[in-house]
Amino acid sequence: MTDIKKLEAIVSQVRRDIVRMVHGCQSGHPGGSLGCADYVTALYFNAMDRKEGFDMNGTNEDLFFLSNGHISPLFYSVLAHAGYFDKAELATFRKLDSRLQGHPTTHEHLPGVRIASGSLGQGMSVAVGAALAKKLNGDNKLVYALFGDGELQEGQIWEAAMFAPHNQVDNLICAVDYNGQQIDGPTSKVLSLGDLKGKFEAFGWTVIESAGNDMAVLVETLAHAKSLTGQGKPIMILLKTDMGFGVDYMMGTHKWHGAAPNDAQLEAALVQLEETLGDY
Repeated sequence: MTDIKKLEAIVSQVRRDIVRMVHGCQSGHPGGSLGCADYVTALYFNAMDRKEGFDMNGTNEDLFFLSNGHISPLFYSVLAHAGYFDKAELATFRKLDSRLQGHPTTHEHLPGVRIASGSLGQGMSVAVGAALAKKLNGDNKLVYALFGDGELQEGQIWEAAMFAPHNQVDNLICAVDYNGQQIDGPTSKVLSLGDLKGKFEAFGWTVIESAGNDMAVLVETLAHAKSLTGQGKPIMILLKTDMGFGVDYMMGTHKWHGAAPNDAQLEAALVQLEETLGDY
């Protein structure tokens, strides 16, 4: 039986890491990182079948691709707590000679990172390719990928979204951080996404809608998504999240998409986020 309290404890520490990392270098993207923290934590600590250690091929294990690479503080924190590298390295985020660049890169050879991301719109193509490779290799493990909702304004997303069902890429579970915010404002004002559920269904995907900041719901959602694989269609999870979730003054506004808290704001954030696994 899944220990929801344990997962919630992990995500509280992950959120502490996020605000401290962005504050430490006065640069980065806390809003989306905080909003997706529950989902990525649920993936790595419950849903995904992972092996000890790290190799780029990821044979016989589930893979995850972060397409919206600007939420790297979240990704790095989860990777560190999942054992890919020492959490003390989180203190180097976005600093000179760090492996923890503002957007994940492969040439830094950071364990857990399989693609460079940050140029938005490319992750679905990569995830589809990796999923097809697993099928060709007789590898029955799954591929996961995460996207921002503003990222869906990129045309390459929809090319891959059309390709995947046509080729029955049914070992793929994608998710969209559906918070309604992007760097320039609400997605409804920048470029409306319309009926996302209807769009993906029309393209041939199986679509699940889920709360994105409720750990118990996410665990059930991911279990349901896994049960639907192998049926000829890729899976899309639309995660209804709040940007900045967990820090009251950051929630629900695009203003914290890419802004760092000052000293007082950091302290206000940390009061709301319990230290559960020890700060780096």
